[in-house]
Amino acid sequence: MTPTKGFELRSCVTGAGELELSLEEVELPPLGAGEVLVRVEAAPINPSDLILLLGPADPSAIRVGGTEDRPRLTAPLPPKSLRALQARLDQSMPVGNEGAGVVVAAGAGAEALMGKKVALVVGGMYAQYRLARASDCLVLNDDASPQDGASAFVNPLTALGMVETMRNEGHTALVHTAAASNLGQMLNRVCLADNIPLVNIVRSPEQANLLKAQGANHVLDSSAPDFREHLVAAIAETGATLGFDAIGGGTLASQILSAMEVAANRRGGEYSRYGSSVFKQVYIYGVLDESPTIVNRNFGLTWGMGGWLLGVFLAKAGPDVGKRLRDRVVAELKTTFASHYTAEISLADALDPVVLQAYARRATGEKYLIAPHRAP
Repeated sequence: MTPTKGFELRSCVTGAGELELSLEEVELPPLGAGEVLVRVEAAPINPSDLILLLGPADPSAIRVGGTEDRPRLTAPLPPKSLRALQARLDQSMPVGNEGAGVVVAAGAGAEALMGKKVALVVGGMYAQYRLARASDCLVLNDDASPQDGASAFVNPLTALGMVETMRNEGHTALVHTAAASNLGQMLNRVCLADNIPLVNIVRSPEQANLLKAQGANHVLDSSAPDFREHLVAAIAETGATLGFDAIGGGTLASQILSAMEVAANRRGGEYSRYGSSVFKQVYIYGVLDESPTIVNRNFGLTWGMGGWLLGVFLAKAGPDVGKRLRDRVVAELKTTFASHYTAEISLADALDPVVLQAYARRATGEKYLIAPHRAP
């Protein structure tokens, strides 16, 4: 029998300046032609999900309400943040960019997907059931579970998108920050397989040891006193002129450009008061540090710094490139693009303040997986 109702996690920013998180029972719409109903088995909590889920709320200020099965959390928002949130005021919004599950009902023309394990990146995945177009489904191989496929889009396609961007823009090596994350480990495996020099930047000796154990050739600990010296040396050895920064705030992106400039000048060439003629680029794609990005312009004038977003990259790359990248993800889902999780939690657990504060830390190497049908 086709389900008609299900629970989903919702986030609402009220006009009174509060964040409200809740579990809501919703009616499932009827299936249309070319649509499927997916029983969601697994959905990861990515940093990008937290932007919608929590916004600028302070997790430590959360107040608990509701019941054990239907928790409701509230937290005050900084008054200055409300102007930027005007477009979502008083809207109860579903959360969760991606996930995976099993097709339990199919509309006309989509019958071939019935019973298939599929991954989705359609939003609203922190839910027991999700209606989607058959064309949005990535069918998993028989030996892959929904847990294997839960993170089949955001991190794998970001890693491949970084490499594709590198090639398209004429670079030959990469620098990546927060490199011990699930995404960073994937990128390291891609670069090792494709013989691409990669400079991995982490924030602790433990994270450095993790990547070195996975075969990473250049791993730098940004907390070490000699970090800048080793950064220049690694960039000079690899020839990296493109960086992807997940941190965002602070001076790290600027330090990478500075190191690229020093490395370029070491290779010689005629002096110019405008700096090296070697073009250097850093893309900021994350906000692990929400403080301002500080740029100390000591790297000449041949450089660029901007934002990089997976959806924008895929739209520009076109459907043929997108299919090529997705096909590789499916083929290497349990190897190159395998994800590892700190804990598997229920929808109700996701609204437990202690659990919420743990995943809201966005700690490198920690990743939580929501299992919507799991009991609290």
